[in-house]
Amino acid sequence: MTTLMIFGQAIRQLSREMNLTTSEQPASPCLASRIAYGLQITEQRLRQIDRAEEYLRSLGFIEFRVRHHDTIARIEVNPKEIAKVTTEPTRSEIVQKLKSLGFKFVTVDLQGFRSGSLNEPLTEEEKRKSL
Repeated sequence: MTTLMIFGQAIRQLSREMNLTTSEQPASPCLASRIAYGLQITEQRLRQIDRAEEYLRSLGFIEFRVRHHDTIARIEVNPKEIAKVTTEPTRSEIVQKLKSLGFKFVTVDLQGFRSGSLNEPLTEEEKRKSL
């Protein structure tokens, strides 16, 4: 177990002891980590992601990401919840909302939620350079 994992567990335990409502929320890295490589990080793109994820959260999703691929929003949810995203009327509502935020296409990643998925197309050398 890494020091970071131990530290995270300690923070969660203290949060529980203090009865904080955030004690069980999943970690959520910076919104910029959802923007595909090669795209400029802009306030508009960050706002699109934030609003899209806020909407999915309002539908009851907990572990998910909206990945920004310029005109495409790629939704990752827990594989057990893919059916929930793709079943009517939820599917149509999500498409309508994300298009209203400026995305032209809305996709669901059939591999489901996984941390670091934007790094998957990178070569090992490219991954080392970004460290």
